[in-house]
Formats: sequence, C-alpha cells, structure tokens
Amino acid sequence: MTRRPPRFWLRPTRSTAARLLRPFSFIATTLTRRRLRQPTFHASVPVLCCGNITTGGTGKTPLTLDLVQRLRDLGHHPHILSRGHGGRERGPIDVNPSRSTPRDVGDEPLLLAQSAPTWIGADRSETARLAISQGADCLIMDDGFQNPTLHQDVSVLVVDGVTGFGNGCVLPAGPLREPVPDALARAKAVVIMGDDRHNLLPTFPPHLLTAQARLVPGPEIRTLLGRRIVAFAGIGRPEKFFDMLRDAGVAPIRSLPFPDHHFYTPRDIQRLEALSRESETTLVTTAKDAVKLPFPFRTQVKVIGVELLWADPKSPERLLNLLFSNT
Repeated sequence: MTRRPPRFWLRPTRSTAARLLRPFSFIATTLTRRRLRQPTFHASVPVLCCGNITTGGTGKTPLTLDLVQRLRDLGHHPHILSRGHGGRERGPIDVNPSRSTPRDVGDEPLLLAQSAPTWIGADRSETARLAISQGADCLIMDDGFQNPTLHQDVSVLVVDGVTGFGNGCVLPAGPLREPVPDALARAKAVVIMGDDRHNLLPTFPPHLLTAQARLVPGPEIRTLLGRRIVAFAGIGRPEKFFDMLRDAGVAPIRSLPFPDHHFYTPRDIQRLEALSRESETTLVTTAKDAVKLPFPFRTQVKVIGVELLWADPKSPERLLNLLFSNT
C-alpha cells in the first residue's frame, strides 16, 4: 500500500543502479545549488527552519510543534510557515482549522494550525510578510530547508537515526535532496531523531549544535494498555508509529501502512471498519491522519499524539537561544 523507496537507497555501499543514476543526481545537485543562490528576503523577525535533506519522514513536524509550544510558553507569538504539500490551495493564505480542509491546505498545515497561526505558500517571503503583519514576532518553517525565498536565521537539519543519509547519494541515485556537505554548510544545528544507528553525531562539524530526541506517545496511550488494536498510518515512515506503539507496550495485532499524505477513500474506511468489527479491536492512528478522517468515522478511532523526549533536556533551550542570538 505504501510507496517504498528503492532498496539500494538505503544500502551503505553504492549499487550498480545508483552508479547508473549518478549523472541525473549531478543534474539535480546543480539545479539545487543554482536555486539556492537566488536572493532571499530577510524578515524583520527571527526565522527558524525545521527541515531535512532526505525523502520520507524524519520527525520535523513534531520538532516544529515542540519548539512552537516552548516559544509560546516563553511569551512569544510564533507563526508557522508551510508549503501546504498535498493541498489544492497554492497560497499565500492562512490556515483556519474551522473552515480549511486537508484537501485544501494539506494535512500537516491543518495539524500545525491547532497549535499556532499557520500560513501556506511556496514563496515563504510572501507568507512571512503576512504573518508579521498579523503579529508574529518569530517564524518557524516546517520544511523548506532548500527553499531560498526566505532567509533562515537558524536552519535545523532533522535526521532519522534509523535511515541516516541512506547510501549518501542525491536523487534519483539515493534519497538525498542535496549533498550532505552542502546541507551541513548551511545548517546551524542537527537533531537526530531516534537511535543514532549510523553513529553520525561524532561526524558533524564541531561548530554545529547537535541534539538527539525520540518520539514518544502522548498520555492517551495508557487507555490502550491490554486492548487489542489495529493501527494504521499514512506518514513518511508508518513503521515508526507502529514501533512506537510496541515500545509503549501496545502491540497491534495488525498494522496497515498507507502512503504519506494519503487521503482516505470510502473504500479505505469500509475496510478499516470491517477489520475493527471482525477482530473486535480498537482502531488507532496518528494525529496527522486523524485530520483527514471523515466524521463520524473519526469518533470510532483512537488518536495517539506524539511528543519529543530529548536526550538532553537543555537542548531545545539551546536551539531557541541560538535563534535569538543570531538576530
């Protein structure tokens, strides 16, 4: 059901397929470097970007939500800027949870808008101006590490600890959107999500702020202990959600992965309802998926939020200090 990346993308040694595709990777790298040389708009408020350089989910949206909540707790008025991937609206517009739909603005912006004012649009300079005019005193970009339209005071590179940088090749020979050295040259910080299985932390330049965190389920997970569940998710790496449930002591009897940003069809809903009835289980999904479920089916599903557990509790404070010291 999911569109899995080619296996050779994740192999540490470059395969024949990767070697054959390298000329196309060279073209992609050249185009990205040229795009990043374009003039950028410097906002009058500090800008932090939570981005990545690999395809698939790395945990940048949970990091965005974590930092936004911390900024609000400190008395700031952060606004979130997103491209609105998967939505029909091109922007620039604000996301209104009471009237916007996932098909209009995308699933992630609708989720983000529940925590702070959120704007979508490919040109982040346009959405930045609108956000500032509406009272934003700082801007958090969810994704956009390779977007040149808005100057980023602090670029945080989010890396999945399990997959790392894959085979180290740029698309289509590998999973990277740009070469690792290029990304590290622009980044101010790196956050490893999950176990650092590739021992990447010691390899980063010493001037980078490095941190490590992992995703843990919200307190609502306790209501599922001892219950039979069927889990489903349409995120970058659905297995991360399923593994998180197992680690919390809630092992699904069945796990159904869907493609990232998947819109659930009536057929999907019928299948999920049938599975729940046949096995007398509780359906469980992510908050990102929940915003795309039709009512009243959504009321039949247990939604499990995720939180960040930092290896060093001081890491997010250092990240935010870096933001305001750079402006």
